[in-house]
Amino acid sequence: MPTLLFAIASDDVEQVRKVLDSGEAGPNDPVGPQSALAFTLTNDKLARRNDIVKVLLAYGADPSALRNPALNPTARAEEGNVGPPPETTLEGMDPATRYFIARADNAHTRQTSRLIYRSFFRPLTRVRYDVVGQDWALEQLFRVLSMHSQRLAVAPIVVLLCGPSGHGKSLLARKFGSLLEVPTHTVNMTTLRSTHDIWQSHSMSPYEEPSSYTLAEFFIANEGKRCVVVLDEIEKTEDQKALWSLLMPWELGRCSLAAGTRHIDVHNVIWLGTSNIGHELVFEHHQNHPEQDKPLTREEYLQLMDILRPRVSECLGASLLSRVTTVLPFVPFTLEEKKAIAAESVYALGGDSARELSPQEVEALVMKALPHYVPGEGARSLHRAISNQLVDAM
Repeated sequence: MPTLLFAIASDDVEQVRKVLDSGEAGPNDPVGPQSALAFTLTNDKLARRNDIVKVLLAYGADPSALRNPALNPTARAEEGNVGPPPETTLEGMDPATRYFIARADNAHTRQTSRLIYRSFFRPLTRVRYDVVGQDWALEQLFRVLSMHSQRLAVAPIVVLLCGPSGHGKSLLARKFGSLLEVPTHTVNMTTLRSTHDIWQSHSMSPYEEPSSYTLAEFFIANEGKRCVVVLDEIEKTEDQKALWSLLMPWELGRCSLAAGTRHIDVHNVIWLGTSNIGHELVFEHHQNHPEQDKPLTREEYLQLMDILRPRVSECLGASLLSRVTTVLPFVPFTLEEKKAIAAESVYALGGDSARELSPQEVEALVMKALPHYVPGEGARSLHRAISNQLVDAM
């Protein structure tokens, strides 16, 4: 197993992840005279520098090391420079790296992580370095998972992620199973036509390993085990009666797959539904916010949750919703979050050419893309705008 130094120097994100997973090195171990974060940020030979920084942060790298001269020594001291190398300051970073470093350095981020720190769900704290924004949704999610970890709740975990398109709902649902390293089955709810269609649905996610299992076979293979079922676009089911099959598993953790068959134990299943229900309420709430480019307070987010739940009840029915653990609205991005998404798009779409750009050049592309942001399309509009910017630049 290579050391953390060699893993980072190899410019291989997976090698860095493997070393940290193995426990042979920690994200805060010094790499030569520097912290791992400082070494990564100041190494201009790394094409995957931004991705490696995110992996280090996801595994618990402490950004305060960048303010410690012993772990982030002054570069080129012979030239009379004082203070840390410019690449390790927020001002010297591209918008995405700056966003993720600042997020990891936030006291609220660490406090929220402690909710599930000692539980099976701890790996989910890493999702902050895959999903931009939605801090309050993640906090509420971690609270729900904490209650289940402490056996303060007996019903299965059922979470509905609601709100406008392009704001991270499907991305969070998709990352859930892979971070927890448990099996995942994704049902495209738009294909359901009858009550029992859900049990015969094959997994429809292009991001999962191909599977010939129906949902019924998935439950039998994973009976009693922790696993994840994603119900994508749950409100777009052609006949709402198709959702009635969920009443018993969501309340009792038992599933009757067909008449006359034994019940299957599904109490350890985590059910995640994604939906656009209430997107107009989310935007209305956002427009009434005095500082639209600033994050909501926790009280404002809880108020939005209270407003949204009745709307979801109207759409899906009170009987079904009464069995839902929590409804989490996904909210519009702040200015810094939009910048981070756009910068991530530069690296994802621009490939090797984009990785040769300076942080200032990346920021210039980002600023040109921001006027083309469409709230109703969310991150997708920024991806499109960056794509156009890159075509022009190249």
